[in-house]
Amino acid sequence: MLLGVAIGFVVGILPGLGGPVTLALMLPFTFTMEPVEAFAFLLGMLVVTSTTGDITSVLFGIPGEATSAAATLDGYPLTRRGQSGRALGAVLFSSALGSVFGALVLALSVPVIRPVVLALSAPEFFMLTLVGLTFVVALSGKNVTKGLLMAVLGLLVALIGIDSQEGIPRYTMDQIYLWDGIPLVPLVVGLFGGAEVLQLMLSRSSIASKASDVPTRITGVGEGIRDTLRHWPVVLRSSAIGSTIGMVPGLGGSVAQFIAYGQARQSSKNPEQFGKGAIDGVIASGAVNNAKDGGSLVPTVAFGIPGGAATAVLLSAFLIAGLDPGPEMLTTELDVTYSMVWIVVLANFVAVAAAFAFLRPLTRLTFISGPLLVPFLLLLLGLGAYSSSNSFGDVLVMLIAAAIGVACIRWDWPRVPFLLAVVLGGIAERYLFVSYSLFGWDWLLRPAVIGMAVVLVGVFVVPALRRLRNRPQTAPLTEDVRS
Repeated sequence: MLLGVAIGFVVGILPGLGGPVTLALMLPFTFTMEPVEAFAFLLGMLVVTSTTGDITSVLFGIPGEATSAAATLDGYPLTRRGQSGRALGAVLFSSALGSVFGALVLALSVPVIRPVVLALSAPEFFMLTLVGLTFVVALSGKNVTKGLLMAVLGLLVALIGIDSQEGIPRYTMDQIYLWDGIPLVPLVVGLFGGAEVLQLMLSRSSIASKASDVPTRITGVGEGIRDTLRHWPVVLRSSAIGSTIGMVPGLGGSVAQFIAYGQARQSSKNPEQFGKGAIDGVIASGAVNNAKDGGSLVPTVAFGIPGGAATAVLLSAFLIAGLDPGPEMLTTELDVTYSMVWIVVLANFVAVAAAFAFLRPLTRLTFISGPLLVPFLLLLLGLGAYSSSNSFGDVLVMLIAAAIGVACIRWDWPRVPFLLAVVLGGIAERYLFVSYSLFGWDWLLRPAVIGMAVVLVGVFVVPALRRLRNRPQTAPLTEDVRS
């Protein structure tokens, strides 16, 4: 497990390489291992990439993982204000708490989750994707129109690739590279990391604002931990969202992080601070990122249905170890199943402890002059984009996404709705087609669909009513004033 944690720690910091790719590379080394040994190595590596991916998101605005993108939204602004220690303390401690929550969900859900998941079908999954899309509005703040336009642009980008129903290319411009659609890793790396690096290059300053005041010790870490304990409801809600969304095959952490972030913004007393350095936004991002790992293991263990790309690779490890996901994992191999619970918890605590140990040298990097740091960050971005599929097309996508990100920053257009729409567009289209094929339009009358539709309406109506209630009342004009 410690060897897996060490590898995952490095992989998580390097943007673009990702947990699934590393799992696939390390899989051959597990051929001669016992089942518990194999999962200690692979699962320890996987869960740690989620924790350490938040470090580069906070320090440099470069997501170490696609599932760490939300941590850049408030973690990086805090770093620019010289509060990187506080941001890292909050995101790492909330990650540890989120991992415990996800492990508990795995332990408690395995015996009872089978009938629940089997009761859901394509219409419910489609409505879940719509719930994610409605948070586009919540994440847009006062720029609702801009947020909706960016979401529409993201949905158009999601249409690029092979039509999953007709099997014909759409908007691919005769480029085979685009048949699989726009890849997510270079898009995330460019839209967030590339844009911030270009901004840093143009500003010719350090990431942290007080470059002359390089700290001799890390301050604010304890404050970040106390912030996490103070915002424990955010930790619980975000962990619950991460675990729940992680159980739904195909949605994964990229969706869960923004739903949790939007929920934290809606429930915050200071929603206007989100995107500018809100500590509860950092906490929500850290907690959801680790809780979703435990949730994604539930359908993998219970039904042999991977919750995402990483658990799909992990599923092959089950077969290599001679295990049959499903009833066997819930009966005769129950010891292996519950060993995964302990691996998730212990690996995360080891990773968080190691991250706290390296906070000082990592934080000092943010006070290095921008012109000295930018070449290294650009190299990191290029390697991160290229390593996702070993294609120079990914580097081009990263550069284009970086240019879009700079334009969004320059003219105050939200980037998150665009990314979330790209992630959810293809998923929503697929579930809508399957829903109509199976049920016609009768799927609209299913109880779970109606319940989620009520939630969707509430997302729009409740903030509007709150704004109307808080609007200051103007005194009526007197006769003299009217005259």
